[in-house]
Amino acid sequence: MLKHTFDVATQPKRVVVIGAAGFVGGASAARLRRYGTKVLGLGRADVDLSADDGAARLAKKLQAGDAVVAVAARAPCKNIGMLIDNMKMVRTMLDAMKGIEISHLVNISSDAVYGDEPVPLTEGAPTAPGSLHGAMHLAREIAFASSGIAPLAILRPTLVYGDADPHNGYGPNRFIRQSRAGEPIALFGNGEERRDHVSVDDVAEIVARVVLRRSVGTLNVASGEVYSFADAANLAIAATGSKSRLVPSPRTGPMPHNGYRPFDIAALKGAFPDLVPVRLPAGIQAMAGTYK
Repeated sequence: MLKHTFDVATQPKRVVVIGAAGFVGGASAARLRRYGTKVLGLGRADVDLSADDGAARLAKKLQAGDAVVAVAARAPCKNIGMLIDNMKMVRTMLDAMKGIEISHLVNISSDAVYGDEPVPLTEGAPTAPGSLHGAMHLAREIAFASSGIAPLAILRPTLVYGDADPHNGYGPNRFIRQSRAGEPIALFGNGEERRDHVSVDDVAEIVARVVLRRSVGTLNVASGEVYSFADAANLAIAATGSKSRLVPSPRTGPMPHNGYRPFDIAALKGAFPDLVPVRLPAGIQAMAGTYK
């Protein structure tokens, strides 16, 4: 569960977003700047976390009193080599922060750390990843938590969608692009599996609020609603006015998460009562530029 150190939003001296060139990192850095926060955004062009001198280079960028948002990762983690690379990146970040009085550390993790449950997931659900991607994020969480570097918040977003996504992953991001181009939308099976989808704008807003309240603990970042992938594809077609059609395809493996990935967002509502997550229809309309 998440707890706030500050009762009201309080600006840190500076926030360093490691991974600011990426989808979630870039959105988080931009949102913090909208709040008037001093932000240093770092991408791979600024510091290569995989390089032998990465820790020394990163340490030179950090200052006492900095809050750090750790987003940088090789994701999705698909093999053991990528798992090892990700842990090297964590080691680089932790080595760089040693000896520097970091005021707050926010780790962007993933809902992939959880096992599959037939009920909405809470922050108290067992961490039992069934993939290398989930194992990577859980290992990162443990590494950050065991370091004792600074007060720690761990955020676990579910499937993130929104503008500027570089991955073209299966789901709203790909469906919008295919709809705009009038292309057929290939579904896994009939697209019947249901899951939560969260807007990158909501993720960025929650990151900013966690930083400004110097929150500690763990929080799931989700919308609290489930939609099937077929639903998401149809929403994309409707939002763009496209003539795209859905094309089912035979599955080559088991349905992810047994076809159901919901979240109980009571903790999110408790932490930020005024925050109303974007519903998927509105989020897809916003991406398509047709939201009113």
